[in-house]
Amino acid sequence: MPNPAIPAVLQCDGLCFHYPQRTLFAGLSARIPPGVTLVRGGDGSGKTTLLRLLAGTLPAQAGALQANGVSLQSQPETYRQQVFWADPQSTVFDQASPLDYFKTVQRSHPRFDEALAHELAQGLSLAPHLDKPLYMLSTGSKRKVWLAAAFASGAAVTLLDDPFAALDKTSIAFVMELLHDAADHSSRAWLLAHYQAPGDVPLALTIDLGD
Repeated sequence: MPNPAIPAVLQCDGLCFHYPQRTLFAGLSARIPPGVTLVRGGDGSGKTTLLRLLAGTLPAQAGALQANGVSLQSQPETYRQQVFWADPQSTVFDQASPLDYFKTVQRSHPRFDEALAHELAQGLSLAPHLDKPLYMLSTGSKRKVWLAAAFASGAAVTLLDDPFAALDKTSIAFVMELLHDAADHSSRAWLLAHYQAPGDVPLALTIDLGD
Protein backbone atom coordinates (compact mmCIF):
# COMPACT_ATOMS: atom_id res chain seq x y z
CA MET A 1 0.00 0.00 0.00
CA PRO A 2 1.29 3.50 -0.79
CA ASN A 3 2.20 5.74 2.10
CA PRO A 4 -0.70 8.23 2.55
CA ALA A 5 1.82 10.84 3.71
CA ILE A 6 3.40 10.87 0.24
CA PRO A 7 1.45 13.00 -2.28
CA ALA A 8 0.03 11.03 -5.20
CA VAL A 9 1.59 11.80 -8.57
CA LEU A 10 -1.49 10.45 -10.36
CA GLN A 11 -4.98 10.36 -8.89
CA CYS A 12 -7.74 8.30 -10.49
CA ASP A 13 -11.27 8.60 -9.08
CA GLY A 14 -14.28 6.57 -10.13
CA LEU A 15 -13.02 5.70 -13.59
CA CYS A 16 -15.62 3.92 -15.72
CA PHE A 17 -15.12 2.49 -19.18
CA HIS A 18 -16.98 -0.07 -21.22
CA TYR A 19 -16.98 -1.38 -24.75
CA PRO A 20 -20.39 -2.19 -26.30
CA GLN A 21 -20.18 -5.82 -25.19
CA ARG A 22 -17.99 -5.57 -22.10
CA THR A 23 -17.41 -3.43 -19.03
CA LEU A 24 -13.72 -3.10 -18.20
CA PHE A 25 -13.73 -0.57 -15.36
CA ALA A 26 -16.62 0.35 -13.08
CA GLY A 27 -15.59 3.01 -10.61
CA LEU A 28 -11.84 2.32 -10.58
CA SER A 29 -9.96 4.55 -8.13
CA ALA A 30 -6.24 4.57 -7.46
CA ARG A 31 -3.67 6.80 -5.86
CA ILE A 32 -0.37 6.38 -7.70
CA PRO A 33 2.73 7.32 -5.68
CA PRO A 34 6.23 8.08 -6.97
CA GLY A 35 8.24 5.11 -8.18
CA VAL A 36 7.20 2.11 -10.27
CA THR A 37 3.61 0.84 -10.27
CA LEU A 38 2.78 -2.47 -11.93
CA VAL A 39 -0.49 -2.73 -13.87
CA ARG A 40 -0.77 -6.49 -13.92
CA GLY A 41 -3.20 -8.65 -15.86
CA GLY A 42 -3.62 -11.35 -18.46
CA ASP A 43 -4.43 -10.90 -22.13
CA GLY A 44 -7.65 -8.94 -22.56
CA SER A 45 -7.74 -7.73 -18.96
CA GLY A 46 -7.61 -4.08 -20.01
CA LYS A 47 -3.99 -3.12 -19.28
CA THR A 48 -3.47 -1.14 -22.48
CA THR A 49 -6.95 0.38 -22.30
CA LEU A 50 -6.22 1.61 -18.78
CA LEU A 51 -2.97 3.24 -19.89
CA ARG A 52 -4.79 4.98 -22.74
CA LEU A 53 -7.42 6.25 -20.32
CA LEU A 54 -4.73 7.52 -17.96
CA ALA A 55 -2.93 9.17 -20.88
CA GLY A 56 -6.10 11.04 -21.78
CA THR A 57 -6.13 9.69 -25.34
CA LEU A 58 -9.20 7.50 -24.74
CA PRO A 59 -12.18 9.17 -23.08
CA ALA A 60 -13.73 7.47 -20.07
CA GLN A 61 -17.50 7.31 -19.62
CA ALA A 62 -17.09 8.66 -16.07
CA GLY A 63 -14.43 9.51 -13.55
CA ALA A 64 -11.74 12.09 -12.90
CA LEU A 65 -7.97 12.12 -13.39
CA GLN A 66 -5.28 14.37 -11.95
CA ALA A 67 -1.58 14.20 -12.81
CA ASN A 68 0.85 16.27 -10.76
CA GLY A 69 -2.14 18.22 -9.47
CA VAL A 70 -3.47 19.01 -12.97
CA SER A 71 -6.99 17.88 -13.90
CA LEU A 72 -7.58 16.20 -17.25
CA GLN A 73 -11.16 17.43 -17.24
CA SER A 74 -10.39 21.13 -16.69
CA GLN A 75 -6.88 21.43 -18.19
CA PRO A 76 -6.52 18.67 -20.81
CA GLU A 77 -3.53 20.14 -22.66
CA THR A 78 -1.56 20.81 -19.47
CA TYR A 79 -2.52 17.37 -18.13
CA ARG A 80 -1.09 15.66 -21.20
CA GLN A 81 2.18 17.54 -20.70
CA GLN A 82 2.44 15.78 -17.34
CA VAL A 83 1.94 12.32 -18.83
CA PHE A 84 4.10 10.47 -21.37
CA TRP A 85 2.41 7.82 -23.49
CA ALA A 86 3.49 6.23 -26.75
CA ASP A 87 1.31 3.56 -28.32
CA PRO A 88 3.75 0.77 -29.31
CA GLN A 89 1.44 -0.19 -32.19
CA SER A 90 1.18 3.32 -33.63
CA THR A 91 2.26 4.04 -37.21
CA VAL A 92 1.68 7.81 -36.92
CA PHE A 93 5.40 8.58 -36.86
CA ASP A 94 6.52 5.98 -39.40
CA GLN A 95 7.80 8.59 -41.85
CA ALA A 96 9.83 10.35 -39.14
CA SER A 97 13.27 9.38 -37.88
CA PRO A 98 13.93 8.74 -34.17
CA LEU A 99 15.61 12.18 -34.00
CA ASP A 100 12.49 13.78 -35.50
CA TYR A 101 10.33 11.90 -33.02
CA PHE A 102 12.44 13.11 -30.09
CA LYS A 103 11.88 16.70 -31.25
CA THR A 104 8.13 16.07 -31.37
CA VAL A 105 8.21 14.77 -27.79
CA GLN A 106 10.30 17.76 -26.73
CA ARG A 107 7.60 20.12 -28.03
CA SER A 108 4.88 18.37 -26.03
CA HIS A 109 6.90 17.70 -22.86
CA PRO A 110 8.77 20.79 -21.64
CA ARG A 111 11.08 18.80 -19.36
CA PHE A 112 12.28 16.48 -22.14
CA ASP A 113 16.04 15.92 -21.85
CA GLU A 114 17.50 15.70 -25.36
CA ALA A 115 20.99 14.78 -24.14
CA LEU A 116 19.54 11.97 -22.05
CA ALA A 117 17.52 10.72 -25.03
CA HIS A 118 20.74 10.38 -27.04
CA GLU A 119 22.44 8.63 -24.13
CA LEU A 120 19.55 6.19 -23.82
CA ALA A 121 19.58 5.61 -27.57
CA GLN A 122 23.23 4.60 -27.26
CA GLY A 123 22.42 2.26 -24.38
CA LEU A 124 19.67 0.64 -26.44
CA SER A 125 21.94 0.23 -29.50
CA LEU A 126 19.90 2.68 -31.58
CA ALA A 127 22.80 4.84 -32.75
CA PRO A 128 22.94 3.33 -36.30
CA HIS A 129 19.21 3.95 -36.76
CA LEU A 130 18.70 7.50 -35.52
CA ASP A 131 18.43 9.03 -39.02
CA LYS A 132 16.31 6.29 -40.56
CA PRO A 133 12.53 6.59 -40.94
CA LEU A 134 10.77 4.53 -38.32
CA TYR A 135 9.05 2.34 -40.92
CA MET A 136 12.49 0.93 -41.79
CA LEU A 137 13.14 -0.22 -38.21
CA SER A 138 12.30 -3.59 -36.73
CA THR A 139 9.53 -3.88 -34.15
CA GLY A 140 12.13 -4.14 -31.40
CA SER A 141 14.04 -1.07 -32.58
CA LYS A 142 10.85 0.99 -32.81
CA ARG A 143 10.00 0.01 -29.25
CA LYS A 144 13.47 1.13 -28.19
CA VAL A 145 12.74 4.57 -29.67
CA TRP A 146 9.55 4.82 -27.60
CA LEU A 147 11.46 3.71 -24.49
CA ALA A 148 14.28 6.21 -24.99
CA ALA A 149 11.72 9.00 -25.37
CA ALA A 150 9.77 7.76 -22.35
CA PHE A 151 12.69 7.79 -19.95
CA ALA A 152 13.95 11.13 -21.29
CA SER A 153 10.52 12.79 -21.29
CA GLY A 154 10.78 14.30 -17.82
CA ALA A 155 7.04 13.64 -17.44
CA ALA A 156 5.55 13.38 -13.97
CA VAL A 157 3.79 10.19 -15.11
CA THR A 158 5.30 7.79 -17.64
CA LEU A 159 3.14 4.98 -19.04
CA LEU A 160 4.94 1.89 -20.37
CA ASP A 161 2.98 -0.80 -22.20
CA ASP A 162 4.75 -4.19 -22.16
CA PRO A 163 8.17 -2.51 -22.42
CA PHE A 164 10.15 -5.76 -22.77
CA ALA A 165 8.29 -7.03 -25.85
CA ALA A 166 10.50 -7.68 -28.90
CA LEU A 167 13.66 -6.57 -27.07
CA ASP A 168 16.97 -8.45 -27.05
CA LYS A 169 18.41 -9.61 -23.72
CA THR A 170 20.93 -6.78 -23.52
CA SER A 171 18.22 -4.17 -24.01
CA ILE A 172 15.94 -5.86 -21.47
CA ALA A 173 18.75 -5.67 -18.91
CA PHE A 174 19.27 -2.00 -19.75
CA VAL A 175 15.56 -1.21 -19.28
CA MET A 176 15.59 -3.10 -15.98
CA GLU A 177 18.40 -0.81 -14.79
CA LEU A 178 16.32 2.21 -15.77
CA LEU A 179 13.35 0.85 -13.84
CA HIS A 180 15.53 0.28 -10.77
CA ASP A 181 16.53 3.94 -10.94
CA ALA A 182 12.91 4.97 -11.46
CA ALA A 183 11.83 3.02 -8.39
CA ASP A 184 13.82 5.41 -6.20
CA HIS A 185 12.44 8.63 -7.69
CA SER A 186 10.75 10.91 -5.17
CA SER A 187 8.42 12.88 -7.45
CA ARG A 188 7.78 10.92 -10.67
CA ALA A 189 5.71 7.81 -11.32
CA TRP A 190 6.13 5.07 -13.91
CA LEU A 191 3.21 2.74 -14.64
CA LEU A 192 4.28 -0.52 -16.22
CA ALA A 193 1.64 -2.73 -17.87
CA HIS A 194 2.80 -6.32 -17.88
CA TYR A 195 1.56 -9.79 -17.00
CA GLN A 196 4.08 -10.17 -14.17
CA ALA A 197 6.36 -8.16 -11.91
CA PRO A 198 9.57 -6.88 -13.57
CA GLY A 199 12.15 -9.04 -11.80
CA ASP A 200 13.40 -7.55 -8.55
CA VAL A 201 12.42 -3.95 -9.32
CA PRO A 202 10.87 -2.52 -6.12
CA LEU A 203 7.21 -1.69 -6.70
CA ALA A 204 5.41 1.23 -5.12
CA LEU A 205 2.00 -0.25 -5.98
CA THR A 206 0.36 -3.06 -7.95
CA ILE A 207 -2.94 -2.61 -9.77
CA ASP A 208 -4.16 -6.15 -10.48
CA LEU A 209 -6.71 -6.41 -13.28
CA GLY A 210 -6.95 -10.19 -13.02
CA ASP A 211 -6.43 -12.88 -15.62
